[in-house]
Amino acid sequence: MRAIHFLRESHPMQLISLNTATAQPLEVPGGKTVLSGIRKQSQTERLAVQALGVAGDEQADLSVHGGTAKAVYAYPLEHYAFWQTVRAQAKAAGWSEALPHGAMGENLTLSGLLENQVWIGDVLKFPDCELTVSEPRFPCFKFNAVMGFKQAVKMMGQSGWCGFYLSVKTPGTLQAGEAFELIPGPREMSIPELFRVKFRA
Repeated sequence: MRAIHFLRESHPMQLISLNTATAQPLEVPGGKTVLSGIRKQSQTERLAVQALGVAGDEQADLSVHGGTAKAVYAYPLEHYAFWQTVRAQAKAAGWSEALPHGAMGENLTLSGLLENQVWIGDVLKFPDCELTVSEPRFPCFKFNAVMGFKQAVKMMGQSGWCGFYLSVKTPGTLQAGEAFELIPGPREMSIPELFRVKFRA
């Protein structure tokens, strides 16, 4: 099937940053501390991608994160400006304080591909790896903690800017800077449609 090149001339689809994290203590509302792998950091080297995710990446709560269906999480770079603004409005950060790549908890910071262009079963074809879109991300209380204000989960629900999970169709490697193609799947359920059906703000 022919690959789709959305906005190819001005906005090529590209892996801007490849991000991983080990599970670390995270302070959450109520003064509690939980383990979480949400604080991803950008990696410059080429990393292996296997059935359970990117090499060096960990998930602390496997009941809601990780596994073969949610091996890799992708988030559009285009939404970063919004989150920077609302964090500043909530006094969780300064107006000029940029969010580092991986701040949304994503493994793949992507450009040129938004949620409303993605359907369950679509394939992201990288030079040495293929990933299949599996489901939207449904944020939990940990997202409020990393964003620094208690309305973050609700705002993700209202905006629908949730990113999406991917399973590993063809294991291989990934590296920041690579371009990729979107190969359409059955196109029966889009990421926004499934997110609206299942999300409860």
